[in-house]
Amino acid sequence: MINLDLRQAVINNVRNNSKKEMKDVIDDSIGNDEKTLPGLGVLFELIWQEISAEEKVRLIDALHTKLQQQAAT
Repeated sequence: MINLDLRQAVINNVRNNSKKEMKDVIDDSIGNDEKTLPGLGVLFELIWQEISAEEKVRLIDALHTKLQQQAAT
């Protein structure tokens, strides 16, 4: 299945990265070519699975606020 192969490829590509390298991967991917978006999605999925309900609410609030700001412009 293609989705599982993509997930595993992303995980394998960053599995041994340092924390700084992980931050660099994320920073370099944001706002760049759309081909990096699936990788960010995989990383977000890993984060989402590990954070608390309160952290999820905070992320959703931040996302909702940002989307509302963009819709207003």
